[in-house]
Amino acid sequence: MSERVYRTEALILRRGDLGEADRWLMLATPTGKRRVKARGVRKTTSRLAGHIELFTHVDMLLARGRSFDIVTQSQVISPFTRIHADLARLGGAYYVAELYDAFTCDGEEQQTLFTLLQKTFHALERIDHGDLVLRTYELQLLHAAGYQPSLHTCPVCQTPLDETAHQLSATLGGVLCMDHAHTDSAAQPISLRAFKVLRYLQRESWTNIERLHLSDDVREEIERLLRWYLRHMLEHDLKTVAFLETIDHPQIRPTIRI
Repeated sequence: MSERVYRTEALILRRGDLGEADRWLMLATPTGKRRVKARGVRKTTSRLAGHIELFTHVDMLLARGRSFDIVTQSQVISPFTRIHADLARLGGAYYVAELYDAFTCDGEEQQTLFTLLQKTFHALERIDHGDLVLRTYELQLLHAAGYQPSLHTCPVCQTPLDETAHQLSATLGGVLCMDHAHTDSAAQPISLRAFKVLRYLQRESWTNIERLHLSDDVREEIERLLRWYLRHMLEHDLKTVAFLETIDHPQIRPTIRI
């Protein structure tokens, strides 16, 4: 294979029309985020069109170009059919893609984030309570990007946190101990239950998260806190948040309790 042509795995996260018959695609790959062109795929005769669907895991052959690399071949590895068939899962996929886009730059190698995306999409495909998938993704993405909230030690004095901690600071980067609870006037109150759940999600496997039992109040609290934390990191709201808020998530019927 020449240097001009290369093969890569990719997750197709965004796409749009170009000209009369082409499309641009935003891909997450093991070597980073890239935008490519798929020529002629809006024509009814295109053989490539069925292999570049949004939110699919594909094996692609690309030719290097001046402005965009060109998709010459694509083969679907995972179609994620349940994501495409369910509005809540699909909304989650749009959110995952937008968050990835917000935390990455084109061309930066991000094998860790590509692996995280794969795991997240497979979890969205398999797990019924997708809100916990999104919370876990948010925490793991923050960790990979270097913004992980400190949930075990106070970010101010590094003292191990105990059950008296009740303030989360986005500015200082974590939950504050009692001695520094009033250091940040913009810090948000966090209940003991939500504090424990966030620590659990930060360390546990997808399998254990799938069996987690949470009340609606705690689920709503951790969602609100992480969205607020992310808004502080990004300095803007994500477009997909409003859409997610209109979707009713499935009820959780798990077996693990915290």
